[in-house]
Amino acid sequence: MNWTTSFRTPDDVLAFWRDKEGAALTPEALRPHFEEVERRLGIQKVDLEEVNANNRALYDGCKKLGWSVDTISRNVRGCLRTGYCGMGCPVDAKQSAALTYLPDAVSRGATVYADCRVRRIEWSGKRAQAVIGEVLHPGSQEQTGRTVRVEPRIVVVSAGALNSPALLLRSGMAQGPVGRKTWLHPTVAMVALYRDPVEGFYGAPQSVASHHFAHRGKDAGFFLEAAPVHPMLAGLALPGFGPQVTGQMGLLPHVSVSIALMIDGFGNGEEGGTVTLRPDGGPRLDYPQGPRHFECFRASMKALARAHLANGALRLSSLHVPAVTVTSEKDLPALEAAPLGPNRCGLFTAHQMGGCRMGADPARSVVNPELRHHFVENLWVADGSAFPTGLGVNPMESIYAVSSWAAQHVRSALA
Repeated sequence: MNWTTSFRTPDDVLAFWRDKEGAALTPEALRPHFEEVERRLGIQKVDLEEVNANNRALYDGCKKLGWSVDTISRNVRGCLRTGYCGMGCPVDAKQSAALTYLPDAVSRGATVYADCRVRRIEWSGKRAQAVIGEVLHPGSQEQTGRTVRVEPRIVVVSAGALNSPALLLRSGMAQGPVGRKTWLHPTVAMVALYRDPVEGFYGAPQSVASHHFAHRGKDAGFFLEAAPVHPMLAGLALPGFGPQVTGQMGLLPHVSVSIALMIDGFGNGEEGGTVTLRPDGGPRLDYPQGPRHFECFRASMKALARAHLANGALRLSSLHVPAVTVTSEKDLPALEAAPLGPNRCGLFTAHQMGGCRMGADPARSVVNPELRHHFVENLWVADGSAFPTGLGVNPMESIYAVSSWAAQHVRSALA
């Protein structure tokens, strides 16, 4: 997940949740959970000497401008830095749940239902009664017509910020703001061309980050990271068709790509996205964008351009259609003037959060601060959908830690 990038939840984010939502997740309460997650997943900080040229371009540019920037932590053991973290580590150095927590669970007696998709939770009164799953064909993932029914003492929903709300909605559990206040860290990118080879497809894909612009007063904050320059990802992201794209792909070894992620969820009246159901029961996400988003996108693209210009990039290109070319700071106003909106500029998300937000008030939240459902007493939600806002950091480690926090309350309930 997220190219192994691992951050603890920032203290100021936890304080915001506590003050605004009554969530009792303090740094002190979460510390043992973070420590255990870091031990189990081998999370440790990257040495600067291990940073590849793609990440180093962003790091050096930030340093030259006096911006705060640092190496990050990664969940790896014996990493050979092949660069394929996001497609499946070829040597199993990435310490994913498939190598850690799932084997741990099986060794303690857990049963795993593979090729099975949960369709709904049956419930009555204040208790979940059964979980109904559809058995799928391996490979094709088409329905077989067979179902699985499990009648547990406790149900823990961990389907992610899109599918957890959808599961509750399919199950008729629409109490509270299910599916609302969904956050995405909406992300823009800039493509920098260098004279010397960068070869951003080799090495750890993400190893530095700058949170210099995380707090910008009334405007939305953002943070800067690098993105790997694999042909597949580049081909999807580059604007245009035919020769316009193939010409840029030929320059790929000399390209550095950096991204800027908006920290959403902290603005007054900010609503985020909404998860509803498609006709087939799957999740549909609507995420409106407005002036707050567009100001952040423009400011963050200019910051990325400035960092790479400071580091000696020959030119930069945005993902607008058509692209904006930047060769010096005098071109930055063109980024300000370029149009934004659907099909006008490439926009991404890898971090879905919210939709089953935690809080003390059942009218404003889906689960309580222990991640227990407000109305179904033997149901917990343990994933990123419980976050009341975006995090301002990559969410993987926080999801693990908050799930560990929920697990201790599940154990108490079972006892």
